[in-house]
Amino acid sequence: MTIDTNEYGGKRDGVRQQMNRRLFMQLLVFNVARESSPDETAAALAGFLKARGIAGVVYADTMDPRGLGLLTWSEDPAHFVTAVRPLFSTRELSRVELRPDYGMLGRTYSTGHEPDLEHSLLRRAIENVQHASYPWHVWYPLRRTGEFARLEGHDQSIILREHASIGMAYGAQELAHDIRLACHGIDAGDNEFLIGLVGPELHPLSHLVQAMRKTRQTSEFIAKMGPFFVGHVIHRNALESPK
Repeated sequence: MTIDTNEYGGKRDGVRQQMNRRLFMQLLVFNVARESSPDETAAALAGFLKARGIAGVVYADTMDPRGLGLLTWSEDPAHFVTAVRPLFSTRELSRVELRPDYGMLGRTYSTGHEPDLEHSLLRRAIENVQHASYPWHVWYPLRRTGEFARLEGHDQSIILREHASIGMAYGAQELAHDIRLACHGIDAGDNEFLIGLVGPELHPLSHLVQAMRKTRQTSEFIAKMGPFFVGHVIHRNALESPK
């Protein structure tokens, strides 16, 4: 058996695009100790990201007044251990209480039809989370049923196209944009995908989730969704996009 781990896109100049690079994204959520200020802790975290050259987004947890979130990314997943993990050994962050039930990790993937495969795999997600006009971000994992995996490829594609057409309509009207990550085998809850929704206002993100409930994929083949993390951006640290 020959194993192919490449990602594939649409054809360019008659040649199908392929690439063996992808972006990993990690969300960590934590509560700040009672004796500390969440705002001061967020400011300190933002300073660490800038000083250490770590690209990321710092969130205020909309559902918890003492909660913060940290989204970081890299092509090398070791980055989360060698660069991000040491942040929580600093004096300012050593006493925060991490919430592993909200920890999320995923990787970009291709559908096989992307007109610009490199942009889809390495830059699109970063552009969405770093966009200055999108302060609201909602993150959640999901798992589909085994029944979906047993469907013929043609039937799967019809179901997925219905789902995608709704998402594209929201994006075209600047209501919501998505980040789609795969997390097979790297998610503590045995989920398959990690979804991020970003936009200028919170209501359209909720409206999109509601609209998706009517699709065949969600109504028939989703076994589990959530937990949902609702973050409002406090700080972004941007680095040069991958080449």
